[in-house]
Amino acid sequence: MEITRRAPIGRPRGFDADEALERAMMVFWEQGYEGASLTDLTSAMGITRKSMYAAFGNKETLFHKALGRYTEGPAAYAARALEKPSAREVATAFLAGSVSTTTHPGRPTGCLGVQGSLAAGDSGRAAQDALIAWREDGRTRLRRRFQRAVDEGDLPSGADPELLARYVMTVANGIAVQAAGGAGRSELQQVADAALRNWPPI
Repeated sequence: MEITRRAPIGRPRGFDADEALERAMMVFWEQGYEGASLTDLTSAMGITRKSMYAAFGNKETLFHKALGRYTEGPAAYAARALEKPSAREVATAFLAGSVSTTTHPGRPTGCLGVQGSLAAGDSGRAAQDALIAWREDGRTRLRRRFQRAVDEGDLPSGADPELLARYVMTVANGIAVQAAGGAGRSELQQVADAALRNWPPI
């Protein structure tokens, strides 16, 4: 005789945590930290607040996890760009990735890391600080890569790795803001191309 096993009474309904985090990331990306209410988040994730707290913690913790997913997913172009063989190729891939990610069909425009908490008040201070650190980390990684390029002779000895890193990040962040304002992919790629015309010759 076959015995059918049933889940214990009161056991929470299962859900795909990975998919839920993906949906939370999209809400934060589109609405920013303060703009994303708990109702918005749980509705998009398809779970109750109790389940959200149990699986991801509070809103701030969820935001940190969503930012991590964004870094490893849509924004992974930044890490890939750093692996390019020359500094110019690094900058080219970084800016092209910014254009592609901020204008990708079916996703929110702009960049979660740039617009996520630009207008945050006191309640969003922690998220704002997290994004400042996130952007600074990106700039630091670029600076180190460009310093290596100077050391290897790929960039001229007089090149300033810090200035170049800030230059690339400023253009990329500007692309994100323009994309959020409705600028299209082709025109933003033209901006990226124009920025690279000022790249230091070897």
